[in-house]
Amino acid sequence: MYEPFPGNYVWNLSVNICLNMGGVMGEIDPANDKVRAVASANPDEGTEAFFDAWGALADRVRGLAEADEAAGHPISAAEKYARAAAYYITAERMQSRDFGPRKAMYRTMLDTVEAFYRTSDLGAARVTFPYEGAHLAATFVPGRGDGPRPCMIFCNGLDSTKEMVLLALRDRFAKRGISTLLIDQPGVGEALRLDGLTAIHDTERWAGAAVDYLETRADVDCKRIGMMGWSMGGYYAPRALAYEPRFAIGAVWGGNHDWGGHQKARLQREGDMPVPHYWDHVMWVWGQPDMASFMALMDKVNLNGHLQNIRVPFLVTHGGNDRQIPLKYAEQSYEQAVNSPDRELKVFTPAEGGIEHCGADNMEPVQNFIGDWLADRFARMAA
Repeated sequence: MYEPFPGNYVWNLSVNICLNMGGVMGEIDPANDKVRAVASANPDEGTEAFFDAWGALADRVRGLAEADEAAGHPISAAEKYARAAAYYITAERMQSRDFGPRKAMYRTMLDTVEAFYRTSDLGAARVTFPYEGAHLAATFVPGRGDGPRPCMIFCNGLDSTKEMVLLALRDRFAKRGISTLLIDQPGVGEALRLDGLTAIHDTERWAGAAVDYLETRADVDCKRIGMMGWSMGGYYAPRALAYEPRFAIGAVWGGNHDWGGHQKARLQREGDMPVPHYWDHVMWVWGQPDMASFMALMDKVNLNGHLQNIRVPFLVTHGGNDRQIPLKYAEQSYEQAVNSPDRELKVFTPAEGGIEHCGADNMEPVQNFIGDWLADRFARMAA
């Protein structure tokens, strides 16, 4: 993994994810130069300095995109809108939930992504669908080809957003004729930041609402709807697969079998601040007022006793050098899905790339492996 900030895993991971979203090294390095000195200093000062440096970069690139669009050059504009959005995402997601400018930058990012939709040829569009008296926001990316197409619902991890998934994945599934519905489920993105909807352990509730929405679309083959997620989505997606019978297939981009147990171990191992704002952040995500209530809830956030209910093809992938989530959690998810008629565990090696958390060092081999695996099975279903 590229490590521009030696010893600062969180910052390095964020930079690598941004590169996978389409960030450009020649733009990123000058922004990093402005904050290298504070990378290991006071965590709050450091993340705020990162916010300012990367925000200024995003503003500059967005201005270039607006000039391209005004000149009638949408292809050029789309490239720059996408990069600007990636920089906004990277700067915003590292901040404390109480950091004042964060929400304004988030809204600017949403507006920038809308400009990307407008100028690109991806065909992506923001959609919403009902969920338990509220609504959830998502991005729909149509697969290429004629007729109703298969569709994967893609959920986020702990602190990613649908826009992050969009910019990292782009058209890799669409080229294979697979549509995607990238959702901000409760606990992330718009659901958390704008609507105050916090995470739940029984994820089949919001996953079922997403299936309800897809069943209203004429361009979706309702018998070929699947569920997948990355990072903490390695808990969310398998849980939904186990209890939502309309799913035809499932995949995990990074196993996360016992996220709740991992939090308890993390508290014992790393104390009250494993990374800046961490415990405050997870309590915000899960809607818990204090550590005691958060840890009590974590007893429910594991997949033990659930995955025998998965009765569809099921893929689990994991990076061989994942420093965040142990490989054993991917192995446990694979081992316990005993009733899946077609299950596979894929661990990425240094020779292939994609060995860090969710392939942050190189997402291409992970995305294409999953895309091929899904396309092969969707084709068999169609036949």
